[in-house]
Amino acid sequence: MAEYKMTGAELASMLKGQLKSNMLFNGIIGVDDPSLHLTEEQIRWWRDAKIGLFVHWGVFSVIGKGEWAYFKEGYTEKDYRKIAEQDFHPARSAEEITSGWTQTAKNAGMRYAVMVTRHHDGFALWDSKASWKQFTSAACGPKADYVKAFTKSCAQAGLYTGLYYSPMDWRFPGYFDPKGKPESAQKMKEQAYQQLCELCTQFGDVRILWYDGGWLAHQGTDADAAWFWDPIRMNKMIRALQPGIMVTPRSGYKGDFECDEGPQEVIGGIVPIPWEKCMTLASAWGYQPNDTYCSFPQLIRMLANVICRDGNLLLNVGPDAEGEIPQEEQQVLAQLGAWLQENGEAVYGTRGGIWQPVDHVYGTTWKDHTVYVHVLDCHAFAGQVLPPVEKTVCHACLLDGTEVPFTQDANGVRLQLPEAVAQDERPDTIIKVSVKP
Repeated sequence: MAEYKMTGAELASMLKGQLKSNMLFNGIIGVDDPSLHLTEEQIRWWRDAKIGLFVHWGVFSVIGKGEWAYFKEGYTEKDYRKIAEQDFHPARSAEEITSGWTQTAKNAGMRYAVMVTRHHDGFALWDSKASWKQFTSAACGPKADYVKAFTKSCAQAGLYTGLYYSPMDWRFPGYFDPKGKPESAQKMKEQAYQQLCELCTQFGDVRILWYDGGWLAHQGTDADAAWFWDPIRMNKMIRALQPGIMVTPRSGYKGDFECDEGPQEVIGGIVPIPWEKCMTLASAWGYQPNDTYCSFPQLIRMLANVICRDGNLLLNVGPDAEGEIPQEEQQVLAQLGAWLQENGEAVYGTRGGIWQPVDHVYGTTWKDHTVYVHVLDCHAFAGQVLPPVEKTVCHACLLDGTEVPFTQDANGVRLQLPEAVAQDERPDTIIKVSVKP
C-alpha cells in the first residue's frame, strides 16, 4: 500500500504519544546479539495469528488470591509445599483439563495458546528433574505432567504452542539478595538453565517462550538484571534447541516482540515493531473467586485497537483449582469466537494500516488489496475524511455485503455508513474497502 502524509484527526491522534501503558514503545529494552534475530518470515505465522490464549494455573489457584499468593500472603516454602501436596488434587486428568483449555481457545477463534509452566513460586507443572527439591506436579500433589498434556492438546486442536517460564524463584534467598547470597542465587540460575533445556527438548515444537520475572529482588527491570542471567548465552542455548522459537524481552535479552501488559487502553499510531498486548479477562492473572471480568464490548474494542496498531492480543484466563475456566470468562470467549466467525477476515493475516488510527473513532487493517476500516464510534466517524491515498477505491461494503456509499477526491476518502448501522452501538463496525491493484 502507498505511503501518505497524515493530516487532521490522524495527526492529532499521533501527537498524543504512543500507547498509554507501562511500556512506552521507545524501542525494545535489553541486551542484544544480531545472531539471535529472527527474520520477518520466521515470525509471519505469529503476526498472522493475531490472537492467543494465556493460561495461569497452579498451586496458587487453590489459594484463590491470584498468582502472587506465595509472596503477598507471606507463605513459607514449607507451608506452600504442604498446600501443593495436600490440596492440589484436581479430580480430572491432565489430558481432560488441558484439552478443555485448548478447545476453549479454538472455539474462541484463537490461533495459539501459552501455558504457565512455572511461575515465581517455583512449582513446575511438568516432570522436571531439575526442580530444586522436586517441587513439581509430577512429584507431589496430582502426580501429573500438565505441560506434556497441554502441548499434546495444542497439537490436537491445531494451535501453535507457547510456554511461559519465570526464571526467578521466591524459594531462593539469593533471588532477593543475589550479591549477598551468591551461592543461593547461583543455584536458582542453574535451575533456570536446566529447566529451560527441559522445556525445549521434551515437548516437541514450541513456538513461543514467554519469559517473565527476569528482574531481581522485585527491583529494576529485566534489562537491569541481564548481568545475572547472562541472557545472550541463555537464549543461544534456547535457539540451538528450538531454532525458530520466539522469545519475550523478559530475560534481559531484547526479544523478538515487545509486550504491553495490562488493561490500559491502546492509543496512538501504528507501532513500528512486533508487539503483543497481554491482558487478563479478570482483575488478576491467577484465579480469584468472585472476581470482576472484562465485558465482551470492552474486549472487541481492545482487539480492534491492537490489530489496527499492528499488534497481537494475548488473553489470559485463570482456571480454578479444578482446572475449570470461570464461567464468566468462558462466556466472553464464546462471544469472541462467534464474532470472529463473522469478522475474522478483518483480523487474521492482516497488518495495521493503511490509514493511521484515530483514537476512539476508527483504525484500519489491510491485506492484499483490501482495507478494513474498524469504526469504534459511528457518530464521530460520520464527519471523518480518511486522508488521500494513491490507490483508487473501487468498492466499499459491510462484511455482510451491505453497500457503503463512498467518495474519493483530492481531499481523501469519505465513507457513509447506512443510517441503521450508524445508529447501532456495536463495539466494532467493519467496512470492507477494496482498492484497485
